[in-house]
Amino acid sequence: MSDLPRHVEIHEEGPREGFQIEPGPIATADKIKLIDALSETGLKHIQVCSFVNTRLVPGWADAEAVVAGFTARPGIEYTPLFFNGNGLERALAFKDKLTINGAISLTASEGFTQKNLHRSHAENLEAMRKHALLQASKGVPVTRIGVMAAFGCNYQGDITPAQVIGTLKDGLAIAAETGAKIELFSLADTMGWATPARIERVIGAVRNHWPDMKLSLHLHDTRGMAVANAHAGLKLGVTRYDSTVGGLGGCPFAGQPKAAGNICTEELVLLCEEMGIQTGVDLDKLIEVGRLAEEIVGHQLPSELIHAGSLDAFRRKAA
Repeated sequence: MSDLPRHVEIHEEGPREGFQIEPGPIATADKIKLIDALSETGLKHIQVCSFVNTRLVPGWADAEAVVAGFTARPGIEYTPLFFNGNGLERALAFKDKLTINGAISLTASEGFTQKNLHRSHAENLEAMRKHALLQASKGVPVTRIGVMAAFGCNYQGDITPAQVIGTLKDGLAIAAETGAKIELFSLADTMGWATPARIERVIGAVRNHWPDMKLSLHLHDTRGMAVANAHAGLKLGVTRYDSTVGGLGGCPFAGQPKAAGNICTEELVLLCEEMGIQTGVDLDKLIEVGRLAEEIVGHQLPSELIHAGSLDAFRRKAA
């Protein structure tokens, strides 16, 4: 347990990840209300929207209105998601309000690349090379390589650590060609194939190649393993995690429309607190925001904690 971090970064993606997949329209005012409520919990990173093709992701047709409407609080990074030049230009229109960081986004699974982006791996590498150059030309630092389907894929099956390593090497080759300085590898369990053993194998392989690179985990709870996987990541010293309040979200291109979303932020915070790891988040406030999220979407969310309450709340009652 000596590798346990003293503090972790939690990157809240509930607004972006959640509202992209909800079947019914979510009012712009409700999206803004959720972002503003999250800003009161102690979170320092909130992904607020997707600047993506509105035909493919109609839930974010109002991205500009949401960004214009929420109240930015000092000390919090509000970030957008974008994948191409059009999305980047839309994000840059709000550069005074948003923190815009560039990335090289790849997939360890050729099958998912085809399903998600309608490209081969080679075609996606060329697209990412052009995208990295474009981001650099706009003054957007490209500091992250993200690998989707890093632990397994519904369309291709098991993904080996060697495939993840190869994908990261492809990303680093693009970075070298375009002058990007990579500071972070983000490994995404896009379709919920990860288990603690897979987490250990992939992270072990990555660290064997790049022992000093900062790592981030993006965990989905598709098969109920997200908290166990986060626990494995924490024991390995991983200090950054993506999560969603209430367990909002899911991948619309994963072929599992009823699957749970990301690891629940409040459950990740509880796990960290009980392990003595600081998050800077007020868990009781966050649970209330999870209940607000459930009210906004109009159906039960995966989080058990928003229904059970925090342990500290019961400790106070017992005292």
